[in-house]
Amino acid sequence: MYREAIRVGMVVKSMAGHDSGLLHVIVREEAGFAYIADGKLRKLDAPKKKNPLHLAKTNTVLDLTDLTDKKLRTVLRTMSGTDIAEESD
Repeated sequence: MYREAIRVGMVVKSMAGHDSGLLHVIVREEAGFAYIADGKLRKLDAPKKKNPLHLAKTNTVLDLTDLTDKKLRTVLRTMSGTDIAEESD
């Protein structure tokens, strides 16, 4: 099974761990791991290290320039209230 690589700015849904079911944005990727933030529990300046296999990609990519924690929270809150089309593998 081929999985498209994740990329910075992509909105993802956590599928494992304490944050399971929550939306996050990928802030950076490094050494095979994704660093994710939600603007509330995980701020943009202190993202969580996460295995990409535990993330479900969505079709949404955000521009991280001029993104603040407050703006990120607003975007993710809006998205969580709607039906998000997730990519299937």
